[in-house]
Amino acid sequence: LSFFSADGTPLSKEPHFLSGCTDGADKGDFPHFMLKEIYEQPAALRDTLSAYVKEGRIVFPGFCLSEREIKAILSIQKHLGIDLGTANTLVYVKGKGIVLREPSVVAVDELEKKVLAVGHGARMMIGKTPGVITAYRPLKDGVIADFEVTANMLHQFFLKTCGTLFLNRPKVVVCVPYGVTGVEKRAFEDSILEAGAKSVALIEEPIAAAIGAGLRIGGPRGTMVVDIGGGTTEVAVMSLGGLVLASSLRVGGDAIDNAIVNYMKRRYNVLIGNMTAEQLKKSIGSAEPGSDVGSLEIRGRNLISGLPATLSISSAELREAMQEQIMAIVECVKSTLEKTPPELSADIYDSGIRLTGGGAAIRGIDKLLTSATGVNCFVSPKPLDSVINGIGMIIEKGDKFNLLEYRSR
Repeated sequence: LSFFSADGTPLSKEPHFLSGCTDGADKGDFPHFMLKEIYEQPAALRDTLSAYVKEGRIVFPGFCLSEREIKAILSIQKHLGIDLGTANTLVYVKGKGIVLREPSVVAVDELEKKVLAVGHGARMMIGKTPGVITAYRPLKDGVIADFEVTANMLHQFFLKTCGTLFLNRPKVVVCVPYGVTGVEKRAFEDSILEAGAKSVALIEEPIAAAIGAGLRIGGPRGTMVVDIGGGTTEVAVMSLGGLVLASSLRVGGDAIDNAIVNYMKRRYNVLIGNMTAEQLKKSIGSAEPGSDVGSLEIRGRNLISGLPATLSISSAELREAMQEQIMAIVECVKSTLEKTPPELSADIYDSGIRLTGGGAAIRGIDKLLTSATGVNCFVSPKPLDSVINGIGMIIEKGDKFNLLEYRSR
């Protein structure tokens, strides 16, 4: 690759050789192959070449990349939806559906300040890394705690779902918890743009969850959704396409896992990891006695002797460990119902409350909420996917309720 001015004067002493091989690439594919190769170059060169291609100033000898072809390449823009959760990140691509489902975990080399792994690969390292490597979640309580690492993680997810981002940066819709501050919203937007998006729009989690759960929020009839995520629990009442009343509680799956860890230390003097606590919760966790499913054997470290220990934990014991967090969620739902306008309360009593999010999968939580509120509660068929499916429906069918406002750099 050599640079020349308009009069033919060389702008570089030596040609720059692009890496790669064109064997098998026919005449029609060659310009597209070259565009991919340009993307792989260092950032400064890549940005210059990107500007030149957009302006029509790059010429391939023997091959012509017409203005129509350049416009066609630029017009193939992907539209993504992201459920950026404390525990998991899901990505929806317009026309394809959910294409990525990864834990929101990053492994970082502290000496070189380099990201080593993201998603499933990083999650397997939690609690097993040497001193110079840290595996952790860059989001806490539903909001971004480490901006640079979050942007790096999202960039890797973009590459997995979009391939090259050169000349084809995606439009992104991302959900945020209800009640986050303006600074926290700006952090979400900046991290998405830093990761490589062309523009970004925010949507509040309860609205996306309600749409994904199949609730009709556009009419004058009141609906209620409870989204129990990894970092937060969102309780919202909706009507006429918007939020009438909402509450956000920074209690979710992570807080329940921590409660289980603390219970084991307090009662048995045994230390277990958060991944073991999560396994217990998913396997035998229950919110009310009628949903108990027996017991499970786990392993940890005895805090007195320092030796490995084995325990058999029952559903009843686990329910005791989770009780404080579960009851906090119940009280949040009751408090929201108490503040709901009477006409909407009547609608909710008729239609019931829809439960979404990973926490909705805890056995018996629907029965417990039904008993505590007197309103029928139903778990969505795919509670983990409700938010991302709601974003996907907006992307596919259009923003009927004017919920999105895109921002770019």
